[in-house]
Amino acid sequence: MHISNVSGLKIEKVNTHLVGKPDRRKGGENWVFLELITENGITGYGECNVPFFRELTLVQLIKGVAEQYVIGTNPFDVEKLRDTLIKGSHYFRPPGLLSAQVASAYEMACWDIVGKYLDQPVYNLLGGEFNEKIWSYTYLFGWGAPEDPPEKAGEIAKRYLDQGFSAIKFDPVRPIIPSPRSIRREELKYARTAVKSVREAVGDKCEILIGTHGQLNPASAIRFIKAIEEFDPFWFEEPVPPEDIEQMAKVASHTSVPIATGERLTTLAQFKNLLESGAAQILQVNVGLLGIMGAKKVAGMAEPYYAEIAPWMHCGPIAGAASIQLDVCSPNFLIQEGLGRWGGFTAEILVDPIKWKDGYIVLPKGPGLGVALNEKVLEKSSYNKYSFPW
Repeated sequence: MHISNVSGLKIEKVNTHLVGKPDRRKGGENWVFLELITENGITGYGECNVPFFRELTLVQLIKGVAEQYVIGTNPFDVEKLRDTLIKGSHYFRPPGLLSAQVASAYEMACWDIVGKYLDQPVYNLLGGEFNEKIWSYTYLFGWGAPEDPPEKAGEIAKRYLDQGFSAIKFDPVRPIIPSPRSIRREELKYARTAVKSVREAVGDKCEILIGTHGQLNPASAIRFIKAIEEFDPFWFEEPVPPEDIEQMAKVASHTSVPIATGERLTTLAQFKNLLESGAAQILQVNVGLLGIMGAKKVAGMAEPYYAEIAPWMHCGPIAGAASIQLDVCSPNFLIQEGLGRWGGFTAEILVDPIKWKDGYIVLPKGPGLGVALNEKVLEKSSYNKYSFPW
């Protein structure tokens, strides 16, 4: 295959798509997508994947940096563009949750263009196919604490097991706001009953992931995990607020259950501190905050610590597709989050949906991120105003 000189390839146009979702509780109420178009007509897609309550702001941020930093640049210069967007001014650094999303969305879109230009999936440009199968889990949609009876968690879990899942996640100690907080005896009993019902329903055929959201203080986190250890959870996620690595390490020292965290971290330094402290063994890297390359670097940092990556994905399918590219080429990949079997609106908004079978994501073979947005679905979408707090 002949490849022409890439030095002349330039980004010509930046578009944004704000998409309101019909299934508003699964993966957020709205998705924010970015579209880059080169002078020779190649399109690349990115996503701001944690936009909650700030979608309109993110659209403005995307547009705000486009003219000065993006248009006219070469999409092959992925590292240089991301570096500029997170370090290009004194107060760009350290990147916050908004600026990191914008930089990462642009980075995803550039990788998508590069892969399409070279007619290769992104994972082939980052080390190639290491993992032939991508193990995935889903949240326990259909049950929620504290509204539903704790025993119902087991009933819903069994449905997912019957669909082919061998790992499911749920948070039995909601609400997540205020945080951090203490857990009282009545709530602890409810949470333990929910976890017990899931284990009894799925037996040894399914891993149980405790998907807490940093809402507990250290004493309550330790108390909670001690109460459910007998049910052998696969991990304990964000037991305390993610910024407090010292206290997370304290919780880790009190349990044999692996600690998982990382979805809200934005820098390599944060992951470095996390690994050195022994606070977590499972890193939920978020390509929407780190970019694909940043998440790949974290995966490399984690290898000498025998830590594994489990990319976060409670968002749209563009960031999901970017995570899958990372999964395929990372030796220490563990498991990928997903919204059920990647069906419903997650599939409808794509020209060719991401495929899932028997607990695993089917390896993508298309160039770039391997997906494209469905223009007809985009045209019908409108912004959802928030109707409830997260």
